[in-house]
Amino acid sequence: MDKRKIELYVGMFVIAGLISIGYLVISIGEFRYFSQDRYSVYGYFSSVSGLKDGARVEIAGVEIGNVSKISIDRERLLAKVVFSINREIELSEDSIASVKTSGIIGQKYIDISPGGSDDILGDGDKIDNTESSLNIESLVRKFIFANEKP
Repeated sequence: MDKRKIELYVGMFVIAGLISIGYLVISIGEFRYFSQDRYSVYGYFSSVSGLKDGARVEIAGVEIGNVSKISIDRERLLAKVVFSINREIELSEDSIASVKTSGIIGQKYIDISPGGSDDILGDGDKIDNTESSLNIESLVRKFIFANEKP
């Protein structure tokens, strides 16, 4: 009887461990198990250097969605970024999407500045006003070589 009791406790311990590991994988990996009610909008950028799929989309420092896809538009030769936005957030058609950096060398994210238009973007609509990321490396290079005298 003691052996059976020990096996029962070991089995319960293993199951509890597997449930704990599953919970950690889902919560740390920010895995979205339950589909959230979201809609997609997209914008074109001349440079999205450092921006990755899954990056935050914010308004006033509050996360409202994430970047769902980054690709290149072959006709325009611009980066096409698709955002997945929470359904309760309504973006006006004159909103501005900017690629920003959190901190000096932090992660890239999309910051949306709301517009004042009454026309609201729907699923699959395009944000016309975009600002690409600031390339610090090229600015430093210009500063260094601008100060050199031949």
